[in-house]
Amino acid sequence: MDTIVPRRRGKQIAAACVTVAVIAAATSALWYWMPRGLQVPAGDLRIATVEQGIFRDDIVVRASAAPLRSVMLDSVESGRVEEVHARDGDRVQQGQLLFRISNPQRNLELLARQAEHAQQISNLSNLRVAQEASRSDRERRIDDLAFQLEQTRKQHERNARLAAQGYLSAAALEESQDRLARQQRALAQARDSDGTETRVREHALAQLQTALDGLKSGLKLVSATVDALAVRAPTAGRLTDFHLQVGESIATGKHVGRIDDPDHFKLTAEVDEFYLKRVAVGRHGAVLQDGRSYAVDVATVYPQITAGRFTVELVFSAAAPEQLSPGQSLDARIALGEPAPALLLPNGAFMNDSGGAWVFVLSPDGALAERRDIRTGRRNNSQIEVLGGLARGERVIVSGYASYGKAPRLQISK
Repeated sequence: MDTIVPRRRGKQIAAACVTVAVIAAATSALWYWMPRGLQVPAGDLRIATVEQGIFRDDIVVRASAAPLRSVMLDSVESGRVEEVHARDGDRVQQGQLLFRISNPQRNLELLARQAEHAQQISNLSNLRVAQEASRSDRERRIDDLAFQLEQTRKQHERNARLAAQGYLSAAALEESQDRLARQQRALAQARDSDGTETRVREHALAQLQTALDGLKSGLKLVSATVDALAVRAPTAGRLTDFHLQVGESIATGKHVGRIDDPDHFKLTAEVDEFYLKRVAVGRHGAVLQDGRSYAVDVATVYPQITAGRFTVELVFSAAAPEQLSPGQSLDARIALGEPAPALLLPNGAFMNDSGGAWVFVLSPDGALAERRDIRTGRRNNSQIEVLGGLARGERVIVSGYASYGKAPRLQISK
C-alpha cells in the first residue's frame, strides 16, 4: 500500500521570507527617495550659521550731498526776458543783476500813480494855503473883537464914574453895561468858532495826509514792482538750474533757478521704515571720503513714508570734506545704540519675505529645511539680533523665500 509522505514547506517559507525582504527593501528605498517637501536646488540657497558675537547697533545708508542753504529764485512779475546777465553754474554776488524783463503795463501803472500822487500833493498844498488864509482872517476878526471889547470896557468904566458923580443917568449906565456884555459874548463866540473850525480843518488835513501817505505807499509798491523787472541775486552763492533765454516769456511765480551755498553741505538719505522709531534728531554718525572719516549728526527726520522708506538729513558736526558736489553719493553710518553681545544672524533677503518672524532651519545632514517661528530684535545692514527660536550653531537659509509659498519644509537637492 502507498504511504502518505508529508509535504515539505521549507522552500515555500524561504521564498516568502525573500519576498518580504525584497518588499521591505523596496519600501525603504522608496521612502528614502520619495520627496518629503518642496524640492530646492542647493546651489540656489544662501545659508548662514547662527553665531554668538557683538551686535553693532548702527545702520549704513547711501546719502547724497546737497547744499546746506539754498535760496529759490521765482519770478515776481510776468513779462518778456530782455536781458540775461548770468549763466547756470556761475558764482554770483549779492545784488548782482541776473536778468531783466519788460512789462509795459507796470510802467503805465507807475506813471498813473505818480500823476495821482502829484495831484494829491497839490490838493494838500492848496488846503494848507486856504487854512492859513482862513486862520489869518479869524485871528484878525478876534483881534478886532478884543479891541472893541477893551474900548467898550473903558467906556463903561468912564460911564460908571460919571454916574457915581451924578452926571449920567442909571439908564445910560445900564446900556453901557449891556454893550460891554455883548462885546464879551461876541469875543467868546468868535473864539469858540475859531477852535471848532481849527479842529475841523486839522481833521481834514490829517485825512488828506493819510490819503497822501497811502498814495505814497502805493507809489513805492508800484516802483518796487518796476524795479523787480530787473532781477538781482538776493544772496551770494552758486547759480543753479538757471536756463532763461532772451525773448522768453515768463509768468508770475515761475521758478527760474536757485542760489546754492557752494561751501557748506548737508546729506540726505533714505532709510528703511523699520528704523523710523530709532532714528532721532541728534543721533551721531560718520561718513567716509577719500579714506577719512567725518562726523555727522542727524539734523532732521521726515516721518512721511514713501515706498517703505523715510528721509533724514545729516549735517557735518565738525570739518567737512573739501571736495563735495551737489548730488555726490557717500556711505553714511548712523549709530542707534552701543555695541552689545548678542546671538547673531546675517541680514538677508529672507527678512523682506518673513519680516523676521520665521526662517527655514536646516537639518544636521543638510537634506531638509523646516520652517520655524523665531523672535528677532535689533537689526542693521549686515546683522540681525536673534532673541528666540534659534540656537548657536544652527544653520539657516538667509536667501529669499518668495518662491517657496507656504511650504512647511524644503528638500535640499544636491
